Amino acid sequence: MGESARRRNLERLLRPKSIAVVGGRFAEEVIRQSRRLGFPGRIWAVNPKRKSLAGVPCLAHLDELPEPPDAVFLGVGREATVEAVEVLGRLGAGGAVAYASGFAEVADGIGLEQRLKEAAGDLAVLGPNCYGLLNLMERLALWPDEHGASPVERGVALITQSGNIGITLTMQTRALPIACVLSIGNQAVLGVHDFLEVLADDPRIGGIGLYLEAIPDVAAFARASLACADKRIPVVAIKAGRSQAGARTTLAHTSSLSGVDALIDAYLRRYGVVRVDNLADLLETLKLLFVLGPLPGCRIASLSCSGGDATMVADLAAPLELELPPVPAEACAELSEVLGARVAVANPLDYHTYIWGNAASMRRCFAAVAGAGFDVTLLVLDYPRPDENEIDAWDLAADAFVGAVQDVGARGIVVASLPESLPRAAAERIAAARLAPMQGLPECLRAVAAASGLSKAWRRIAERPPPLPPAEIYADSRSELILLSEAKAKQLLCARGIRVPRGAVAPIARAMAAARRIGLPVALKTATSIAHKTEVGGVVLDLQTPEAVAEAARAMAPLGERVLIEAMLPTPLLELIVGVAADVQFGPHLVIGAGGRLVELVQDARVLLLPVDPDEVRAALADLRIAPVLRGFRGRPPADIDAVVDVICRLGAFALEEGARIVEIDINPLMVYPAPHGVIAADALIRLRPPLEGAHGRGSGDE
Repeated sequence: MGESARRRNLERLLRPKSIAVVGGRFAEEVIRQSRRLGFPGRIWAVNPKRKSLAGVPCLAHLDELPEPPDAVFLGVGREATVEAVEVLGRLGAGGAVAYASGFAEVADGIGLEQRLKEAAGDLAVLGPNCYGLLNLMERLALWPDEHGASPVERGVALITQSGNIGITLTMQTRALPIACVLSIGNQAVLGVHDFLEVLADDPRIGGIGLYLEAIPDVAAFARASLACADKRIPVVAIKAGRSQAGARTTLAHTSSLSGVDALIDAYLRRYGVVRVDNLADLLETLKLLFVLGPLPGCRIASLSCSGGDATMVADLAAPLELELPPVPAEACAELSEVLGARVAVANPLDYHTYIWGNAASMRRCFAAVAGAGFDVTLLVLDYPRPDENEIDAWDLAADAFVGAVQDVGARGIVVASLPESLPRAAAERIAAARLAPMQGLPECLRAVAAASGLSKAWRRIAERPPPLPPAEIYADSRSELILLSEAKAKQLLCARGIRVPRGAVAPIARAMAAARRIGLPVALKTATSIAHKTEVGGVVLDLQTPEAVAEAARAMAPLGERVLIEAMLPTPLLELIVGVAADVQFGPHLVIGAGGRLVELVQDARVLLLPVDPDEVRAALADLRIAPVLRGFRGRPPADIDAVVDVICRLGAFALEEGARIVEIDINPLMVYPAPHGVIAADALIRLRPPLEGAHGRGSGDE
């Protein structure tokens, strides 16, 4: 089987000169839908029980086709689908849509799907258990149902694992040209990555939207995403559902913080895919990126004739970290002249209604703001219902803004607060002028933030191409796992240059003597391998006298015969959690966040896939809610950021060196001190698979 041969066949499937349909009612609908779009190629029908389908004479068998078809719709049962795929491969057809269900999505169909894979050979098979495909640029509908799409010359592609969601997306009326819809179903032969790669090579595709329930091959998807980034094709994705890859035993805080969603976020972010949460955001983000492309920054300006609209923009922009800088002085002077003394110039700008209906004044006002150097300028404009109201004045305002933006060569958005408040005709006219007609103010601002983030992601990928996910599978075996004692865990960390407290392990009877040697005050912990020692009375801090140490040690006797005695650490500037977990699908990853006892309650953490570089770590730290404390907050000194970054990178390197043997590493808390006093791992947990070659170094150890 050749990848290049299948790629050529996939191109035949997407852009066929001839199609064949096999089956009855569903096959007949494919003919009707393709004719409705005006498909110019040859159409053949195969059905031994019918004389014709939608007026096309029926052949009794695929072998009777006059030539190998480029694309075939198989609207027959699952067994017949496998048989047809075998014949089509032998005939040299291009590709086929396997519409039938009952394959690997059900228990008794797993073997049948394997047969389908084997039968496919070089044939490009879409599905099974899928709706098919629409290519509106080729006027093709291998699609057995209604849809709302129309022929276009250029547009966005939609790839969805749900056929019904594909139908729903075609019904949009948001001035977004849809060029292609692919319902990919089980991805038995062709995965989402195959379609990403072939669509990225089509200059008519200006963006790709995804609805995914699973990413079966994370390495292939990463390669395809990087290919899209290289060709400047934005990819926007909804990743729905819970992945089985996330199922694992959790002992450490790290694993609970790096849930499946956090991992998917980190994965998509690394490979330049914008993640959204719902269909409205998917369409609006695709639209903005299709019309304007990624934005160079997050400095926005907003225009509206209402103080309420201006306040809404400011409130919605703040949590998205969109900036609303002041209007420059030169533009302020122009605006004051146009708007008069009673209008306060600000950003967001409420320009009032004094100039409403005056096309020249509105255009001058809008041009002053749009030309002031912002990354994008928004005009908030909510039309009245066109079926019950005159909308000429709103069209005039929109046209004035379009003209102003074109005059100054800026980027512009016309946004309605509510999706229904921008009529379709107005939206299409705005889009034709290469401004983005956005429907829904929250959706618009989220799209603006995404477009700004995508430009950063593309720059990062170009400067430092990210590594592909590991080929090694990180199995979730629950057998033969070893939870190291804290002392042993700290030995391993210390050997890799991570500071730990001065300490020793001793029998309970010798705890007092050990404490004297270390120097009081001390912390006392059970030396038994227990994940959460505090919860079982296995930790006592700040013991000031030898007698207090002895008493505390005796109280821990039910937990084990030995204790860990460590020097008490000075009060830190703040506490972090730094950990590593290994996922069966995405491999090893770092978790960085606010640490201490409230770590899971606070939930202030970021996940990074390994390997990482110092710049990624710094960016993750800066993204935490506690970042102001790291930088120095209310007169307190800044943290030793260089030391924090160094420890996190060392921990990541350790995890990669040990590979699949590492299950979890948890440093919580990592005590962070002001520069240049560094950081110290106050507590550590390591869970692994044997064997691990122990490294012996300074730090806590058996007496």
